[in-house]
Amino acid sequence: MVNYIWAVMALIGIIYAMFNGTMDEVNEALFTSAQEAVQLSFSLISVLVFWLGMMKIAEEAGILKALNKLFRPIVERLFPELPKDHPAIGYILANLTANMFGLGSAATPIGLKAMEEMKKLNQSNVASRSMITFLALNTSGLTLIPTTVIAIRMQYGSANPTEIVGTTLLASACTTVAAILFDRLFYHLDKTKLHK
Repeated sequence: MVNYIWAVMALIGIIYAMFNGTMDEVNEALFTSAQEAVQLSFSLISVLVFWLGMMKIAEEAGILKALNKLFRPIVERLFPELPKDHPAIGYILANLTANMFGLGSAATPIGLKAMEEMKKLNQSNVASRSMITFLALNTSGLTLIPTTVIAIRMQYGSANPTEIVGTTLLASACTTVAAILFDRLFYHLDKTKLHK
């Protein structure tokens, strides 16, 4: 559906430019944007490769294991439906850790694997409580180091690309707390409706 919306918007823009006599500006914007997109992609790749390497070092040094140990009790409380030794908990912890370091593209396949494991426990086609909680947590995304945003700010010549770290941490902490609160609120409201 979103693809159709973008296609319609692009078509409207091109038709408007034809009637307005600004097709040359549209063509120039297309080629300039394409060039900037390629440059931005390369700068993002370098930052992602760096942080993925750091994640690998952290894994080898046992830091990720320590983080998993630290967050495991919280995750087990947030996902009471999941058995304590279920593989989904490991994937959830890995996903949350990747999101904390701003590695959304690395977190996505891990998140899909977590959902796949939770689906094995779910006998219906309706999302389970754990799946909904995970989606809310993943969407809110507590971020300690916003690597992608820092890379974009560096690409466009920001004087201090890391100055957003504190703001990002505060904003993502607020969204994570809100996601958990709303998840619990709607779960209990839904449970109350079922008992009536």
